[in-house]
Parts: sequence; structure tokens; C-alpha cells
Amino acid sequence: MNANFASLMPQVIATWCEQEGHHVTLVCFTGFEDLAKEVPDDVDIVFIGAFTQAAQTAYALSNRFRASGAVTVLGGPHARCYPEDSVKYFDYVLGFTNKQIIRDVLQDCSPHRPLGQYLSAAEQPSDLPGVRERWKFIEQTLRKAPLIKIVPMIGSMGCPYTCSFCIDSTVAYNPLNFEVIKEDLRFLMTRFKRPRVGWHDPNFGIRFEDYMGTIEEAVPPDSIDFIAESSLSLLSEPHLKRLKKNGFKAILPGIESWYELGNKSKTGSKQGEEKLRDVAKHVNMILEYLPYVQTNFVLGMDGDGPESFQLTKKFVDITPAAFPAYSLLSAFGQAAPLNLEYQQDDRVIPFPFHFLNNNHAMNVKPKNYTWPEFYDQVIDLTAHSYSWSTIARRFRATTLRIPRWLNFVRAVSSEGFGRLKFYREVRRLLEEDRAFRAYFERETTELPAFYMNRLKNDLGELWEWLPEGAIYHDHRAYLKTEQAKKTQKVI
Repeated sequence: MNANFASLMPQVIATWCEQEGHHVTLVCFTGFEDLAKEVPDDVDIVFIGAFTQAAQTAYALSNRFRASGAVTVLGGPHARCYPEDSVKYFDYVLGFTNKQIIRDVLQDCSPHRPLGQYLSAAEQPSDLPGVRERWKFIEQTLRKAPLIKIVPMIGSMGCPYTCSFCIDSTVAYNPLNFEVIKEDLRFLMTRFKRPRVGWHDPNFGIRFEDYMGTIEEAVPPDSIDFIAESSLSLLSEPHLKRLKKNGFKAILPGIESWYELGNKSKTGSKQGEEKLRDVAKHVNMILEYLPYVQTNFVLGMDGDGPESFQLTKKFVDITPAAFPAYSLLSAFGQAAPLNLEYQQDDRVIPFPFHFLNNNHAMNVKPKNYTWPEFYDQVIDLTAHSYSWSTIARRFRATTLRIPRWLNFVRAVSSEGFGRLKFYREVRRLLEEDRAFRAYFERETTELPAFYMNRLKNDLGELWEWLPEGAIYHDHRAYLKTEQAKKTQKVI
């Protein structure tokens, strides 16, 4: 993880372990560290937090630490989404994790092989150690960040929306302690001249008055720069005025689709061009108050057709200062109930976890396109969004220096130009490589050399530690688990 995007939970786990009386070393693994030097030789237990795209890296690290006698624990989104696969490579796999779960693991601290133990609390924790308690671990992580340093905070768990593709869609919304938030904001004012805070809430500002009141009671107006992900439905003009007053500099609303999820975008039953006009007007209004807006889209949803891509291109043109971020539709195991439908319809492709980062692979066969047609649309949209003319218009439309250059760098780096190059190569192989196309069409499960070579190259020295069979996984595990539960109930 980039140090500025490092997750909260590893810091929380480290804090809980210290509170239980243990000696703790925390490493934010950005991919460049020499773990042989950073991790003590006599480590007894290793907790690894991982998104699915880091699963193969996590599996290799677990194998390496187990070989030296350590007990290993996996947590984070991958553990929740793919527990059946994860228990093959870890002694413990944790779903919802609270302090009691960590205490139980520490007290047992024994190998569980060949299959690890899966442990999960009934729900997300109701409280977490705040910034002050986590500060030693935050501080050491931010040393790896370049000029800009963003402190991670969270004010709530879960989300009231039920977006069918989202891991938080089935997690009840639960705000955390507002008094702890006040204390943390005051504490940060003693550590930075002007702190920068990134809210890790799935959807910030659900209880808007409570959050703004908390910030206003804790610190002077516009004394901290805040970044948050929120929904358009929460970003009314009165709310935007208050966000600006309290120092919010960047907001990341989810638009997702022109034909679905109208409740998040505050467009109700409106679809297509009508929704586009309303959303574009709303986003341009947001930019009158906040200098940086990233609009999030999911490409390939079942409710969308080719016209969706053309609408998004039009949106890019009429909201020139907003930065568009695109994700390919992906089904992450047990993350959402919709994934069960994809598996029932035999539409899931067993791409290695390493490529499930929302842009290097789409592991759901599209409903309304052939694969070449889909990638033609993705390439056309990406080329339009990050063309030199669009970059220039975005540059001119953005008023402040940091947002202006951030937009430029994102467009010309791996996120813009880099993805366009990758998509074009995938499109070429779909046309020219029969084995490559057969994998996408689910005619074979043999991973194409194109992906195998990238996986080897990305893992580097960790490739030799990847356990046997860890490249592949059962892409129907969720369906099989649910079918087994139904069988048990019947019996």
C-alpha cells in the first residue's frame, strides 16, 4: 500500500496487541521494503491485512513466515471475500474482527494446518483505537510518504445503501464515538501545522449534522484539510457550504451507472441522458465549493449498454474539472449477494487474485457485449477521458495548484495512459491469441502466458515462496458454500 492510503486496521491490530502486553512490529509493505530486515527474526505470530489484489503476495509471505516457525493470520477484505481459499495458506483467517477475536488468537497462537481456523465476530467492531492511541504506528507509516502526508481516520462502519456490487452493502451502518473523533482532531493540531485527514468511511457524512458539529467543536474552521468518499445524495448545496467552511478539499462521489443506483446520486428513477444532466449539474455545483472532485464509475454493469459509455464521455466534456475514475465490474467472492447470482449463471472467470484490482481484469462475463466489443468501448472512453485535449481542459478548469497537478499526473501515469496501453494489449490478444480468448470465454481454465508472466514479474523474489496451487482458486466457492448450508438445513 502507498503510505498515504495505508489501511486503519493493521494499526488497530498493532495497538490491540500492544494493549495485551505483546512486543509489536508494524510494517506498511509498499512493495519495496526488505522484509528480512524490517521483521524481527524471532517473530511468533504475523498478522497480514490484504485486499484481494495482494492475496498472492500475502500467501507467499505467509509461507515464508511459516517456514521460519511463525504462526500467520490473514485479515482484511480478502479474508472476508475468500475465506475458503485463505484457510489453505494461513493458520487463522479473520472476518469481522474485534478486540476479543484478536485476544483469542493471541491466547491460542498455535499452528492450524493443513486448514486454518476461520473466526469472525457477529458484526463490525463498535469502537476502534483513535489517532492518539495509534499515533506511533501512524507516524512510522507516514515517514514513507513523500511531501504530502495524509492521516487515516474513520467515523463509521458499514453503509445504509445497498449497492449490489459493494462489500459494505450488507453491513449495517454504525457511527463510531464522536468524542474520540473530537479528541483525535485536537491531537492532530498539536502534530501538524495544518493536518491532512483522509476519512476511510465507506460513505462519509450519513449523520451529517453530527459529523460537522463534531469537527466544529473540535477545531477552528478550515484548519484541517479533509478528504472523503461520499454520495451525491448527501452533497446538497447547504452541506457543501458547511464542508467548505470546515476545510474539506476533496470529495469522491460514486455515480457508478447511468441506469442504476439512482438513490446514491439523488436522481431517483431518472436514467440515461436525464440522469446525466442532473448529475453533471450537481458535480459542477460541488466544484464551486470544493477544489477536487473524483467521480467514480463501474463499467460493465448489467443494466448498462454501449450508450452508457457515450453518456460518460459526454459527462467528461461537461464537467471538465472533475477527475473520472473507472472500475471494471468485479465479483469479489462473498463480498456481495450479487456475486452469488454471477456464479449461479456461470459468468465468473477464475482470474488470479493478483489481477482483481478493478482495472487489470474483469472477472464477470459482460451481459450486453462480446469481450472485444466491451474492450472497444472501454478503450474509447479511456482514450477520450485522458486525451491531451481533455487533460488540457481539465487543467484549465481546475483552479488550485495541487489539484491541478494531481489531475495531470494521474492522467499521464499508470492510471490514465498506463491503463489505456494495457487495455489495448488485452484487446489485441482477444483478437489474435485463440488461447487468450478461450480463457475469457470460459472454455479453459489455463491461465494465459500474458497474465502468468506479469504475475511472476510482479511478485519478484516472492514468487519462489508462493505455495503450490496458490495461483488458482475455486471461483464458485461462494455458491458451493451456500448450497452446502441449504443441504444441511434440509437434513
